[in-house]
Amino acid sequence: MSEVLPRLRFNLEFMPSPDPEKPGFYIRDPYGYSGATLLVPPPLVSALECFDGRQSAIDLRAELVRITGEIQVGELEKHLYDALDEAGFLENDRYREMKAAREQSFAAETTRMPNFAGSAYPADGLRLRDLLLARIGAAEGHENTVAIAAPHASPEGGWETYRAAYRAMPRDGHEQRTFVILGTSHYGAPDRFGLTRKDFITPAGTARTNLRLVDELAAAAPDAVRMEDYCHAVEHSIEFQVIFLQHLYGPDVKILPVLCGPFVKSIYQGGAPETNENVARFFDALGNMAAREGSGLFWILGVDMAHMGRRYGDPLRARANMAEMLAIEQRDRARITHIAAGEREAYWSLVQESQDDLKWCGSAPFYTFLKAMPDAKGELLNYQQWQIDPESVVSFGAMRFIR
Repeated sequence: MSEVLPRLRFNLEFMPSPDPEKPGFYIRDPYGYSGATLLVPPPLVSALECFDGRQSAIDLRAELVRITGEIQVGELEKHLYDALDEAGFLENDRYREMKAAREQSFAAETTRMPNFAGSAYPADGLRLRDLLLARIGAAEGHENTVAIAAPHASPEGGWETYRAAYRAMPRDGHEQRTFVILGTSHYGAPDRFGLTRKDFITPAGTARTNLRLVDELAAAAPDAVRMEDYCHAVEHSIEFQVIFLQHLYGPDVKILPVLCGPFVKSIYQGGAPETNENVARFFDALGNMAAREGSGLFWILGVDMAHMGRRYGDPLRARANMAEMLAIEQRDRARITHIAAGEREAYWSLVQESQDDLKWCGSAPFYTFLKAMPDAKGELLNYQQWQIDPESVVSFGAMRFIR
């Protein structure tokens, strides 16, 4: 009996090739355990279904015979298996070793290095400074502002909304403040909050992490916290906010970076997120910190909203600000209205409706903020729908909150 093939990892990204001369699907590892990117040509895509943890090498061979019309497919079979295996894309010992080594390496590092410099924004500090001066300018907000919500989409897709959010920041007082950055954890565990004690390096300099506050949260809610969460190594939702803060206030801003994992059980089974006792302890700790520190904290939410279209598993070919996306905007705005009014339960009931078919990846940071700052009231400064690819749209907004 032929040995069962290992399963293809669930946590990979599959993207259609944008190059007509190189058709197929690109496979990459968003976690960064592997630096490989594989292009699977169209005829071989169906062969990937053999790597489901149930089928064997015989099944793969039969599928390759069907695809190619050839009997001798041993070399092609070996090439496909070896390519997936060497890239760390299969659920086997090679992948587990790569994963453990990368996570141990991150935990041992003393700083969090930039992951998106040179791709999402310039890696050269002077070029980055000039770009942000031109695109964002200076803070022009009022001193009674206590929080903003900004996108975490690629800056190139959301400059207008980033500008609206960060220009609403207070002009002064940053020297005495810690900026609490609540970011979406795209790869994090449900009902967990990712913390790190590492300073954040960017082309602009070093943002300092407030170790006292990190350790306080970890001690108060240890079962809700993942210390030195590896997701920090690959996550963009906090990194993007750091470069804007450094632009406004200097490289050595003080931060408290918190990655908010999704509240999956609450969305799919009902009940508030805090029915999980560990999550409730974290909310209590964060709320107590907010009350005690007062104006010594400023809150930054790195959040996107709806994700619609083929890229996100929807049958519709989404077009920004057209057709179905007009109805999506109205549903986005209904949630935003409750957030702005501080109506946490009403907001969350809309998230739970249809099990969040809008796929708001910022839902958990918004809820966490409303729990920590229940008296905050907000306003929408800008709303945008971004055509991330020809068939998919991401929405996001800029918000300002006062106490």
